[in-house]
Amino acid sequence: MRTHIDLPVSLSRESAVPLTTQLAGWLRQAMMGGALAPGERLPSTRALADQLSVSRTVVTEAYQQLYAEGWLEGRHGSGTFVAAMESHVPPRERSYEPPPPARRPAGEWIDLRPGEPWVRDYDRAAWKRAWRKAGELPPGDSPDLHGLPRLRELLADHLRRARGMAVGPENVLVTRGTGNGLDLCALALLAGGGRAGVEDPGYHVARTVFAARGAEVVPCPVDEDGVIVDDLPRDLRVLYTTPAHQYPLGGRLPIPRRERLLAWARSTGATIVEDDYDAEFRYDVAPLPALYGLDPTRVVLLGSLSKILAPDVGVGWLVGTPDLVARIAALRAAVSDRTSGPVQQAVATLLESGDLDRHLRRMRLEYARRRAVVVELLGPVCRLRGDTAGLHVVAELPAGAVQGVVERARERGVLLDPADRHHHDRARLHGLVLGYGSASLRDVRRGCAVLAELIRDAQAGLST
Repeated sequence: MRTHIDLPVSLSRESAVPLTTQLAGWLRQAMMGGALAPGERLPSTRALADQLSVSRTVVTEAYQQLYAEGWLEGRHGSGTFVAAMESHVPPRERSYEPPPPARRPAGEWIDLRPGEPWVRDYDRAAWKRAWRKAGELPPGDSPDLHGLPRLRELLADHLRRARGMAVGPENVLVTRGTGNGLDLCALALLAGGGRAGVEDPGYHVARTVFAARGAEVVPCPVDEDGVIVDDLPRDLRVLYTTPAHQYPLGGRLPIPRRERLLAWARSTGATIVEDDYDAEFRYDVAPLPALYGLDPTRVVLLGSLSKILAPDVGVGWLVGTPDLVARIAALRAAVSDRTSGPVQQAVATLLESGDLDRHLRRMRLEYARRRAVVVELLGPVCRLRGDTAGLHVVAELPAGAVQGVVERARERGVLLDPADRHHHDRARLHGLVLGYGSASLRDVRRGCAVLAELIRDAQAGLST
């Protein structure tokens, strides 16, 4: 382990950017570039504040932001260190590599489509401990359709710490994931049909689930910040929205618009279904409060472990008023719906031991590295949306260029997702929805190098 060093930080008091943000940005870049290596000890907040001639609060808040993002870790009695990552990429792997060959054998693809996390870097010992503990408990014959009481308490505590939500176990129902949570919401809130709003472009599963429950699905336009409140119909019974990181455009719904959205719900009697699908991952920005925390009476919040841990785990949560949670639990009994008891036991152990939090901190750093590569290689050749949070960005392209880029990328072994398919009907924004969660850092770099070349070629072809 290297000892701490003097940091050559330069802050500008004349800049409009706050000193805390400047310092956090400098440290983040130093860690991404290798100037600060995993295991490097940072100066104490007091020492760095003295060095920079700033208040200790500036340094403390910068460190806290980097702790939250997973860049730093604390060791009791020892100080603050750059997070030590098992999957840290050595310098040689960060260097430029030529694009992959024109053809690849079947199965050897660089998959830059959205929706999947990285599942090959997890603490195997922690995973085994969790399942061993679950295996020691006898199978249940009468499951609690709210979910295991212990897991509901732990999830409530997780939401208080991670999302600043003042909830108790009575507000939490354990689901099998977001799709299951959506279906339970439709069952409870759209009985007998009704109109359900879904963001456009938006998450196609929400459209499918609501339609399957007999609702009339109403596309609700979004802009670069999220759902456009002033355009919402007043006869919706339910509105599905992704305010933390709009899917797929990536906007973060500003506080004033969140307040207008809640006012709309109160005046119309509609229920907002808030999908918090990847709110744990953010870069260079502070978290915004969940809609649920602003008005628990008008919002149901859905979350899951699919992005934090793995889709195959099959555990999520639904957060609502105690009355609504009890009503949904009763409806579950009517349709024989429940979440696996042993899986809940294993997840409870991961939460209780702190292993899930440690995994989340590691993955925040991993995804931040991949996101930085996407921005580095594609930012100069196209406009990127939604790069401040989540596991994907949108690369805007001329409408006439998208299909050709997708086809030529596939010929070179790179799988892409056109933005057009995420629209309800006619596409208003054209480009690619690029996921950097499921590919390795090396493959993200190689795939983006190929894509940057293809975008340049396409733009040159359109300009001639």
